[in-house]
Amino acid sequence: MTTYKRQSDHAIEAIFLERWSSRAFSGEPLQGTELQSLFEAARWAPSANNAQPWRFVYALKDNPAWKDFLALLNEGNRKWAQQAGALLVLVSAKQHLRKGAPEPTPLRSHSFDSGAAWAFLALQAHAQGLVSHAIGGFDREGARALLNLGDQWNVEVAIAVGHPGKPEDLPEDLRPREVPSNRKPQHLWVFDSRFQDLS
Repeated sequence: MTTYKRQSDHAIEAIFLERWSSRAFSGEPLQGTELQSLFEAARWAPSANNAQPWRFVYALKDNPAWKDFLALLNEGNRKWAQQAGALLVLVSAKQHLRKGAPEPTPLRSHSFDSGAAWAFLALQAHAQGLVSHAIGGFDREGARALLNLGDQWNVEVAIAVGHPGKPEDLPEDLRPREVPSNRKPQHLWVFDSRFQDLS
């Protein structure tokens, strides 16, 4: 892992600065118990009406489904994610059956709530000494077909999880990018009373 240190402008817990989306994985398989702890953390994410719309589908590196999950990623992501210990696909339920209601109604926060579950999983991964990296560059329609998803499900992201590797083992073009990114300061996206478009 890198020794680069990010700095916050205000007091926060160190885990928020230490966690970042590395692409360097060791290739070591994940144990089922390691993955279960990640999902347990995601379980406790907040959600509207406690709907918990997230669903994680995974393939471990030594699972026959691994090659199918890996094939969903675009070529640029596949060349580093192939060393992860597990690949996950996060999907969310677009509808929710509220208590006492006769039929499901739209759940407008399904993606928002599922993002919270991903964040909890990512923080738990870091706490366990693992690396996690959300992947937007993948075949969503391919994932829909592979997982046999109906229209009531939204395909959110793919996620690579595994043990940390060495940056020098990455493809040469990715090595310069293997550092934690910084973040925009609060004054560009937090506003008192009135919104400002600073884009």
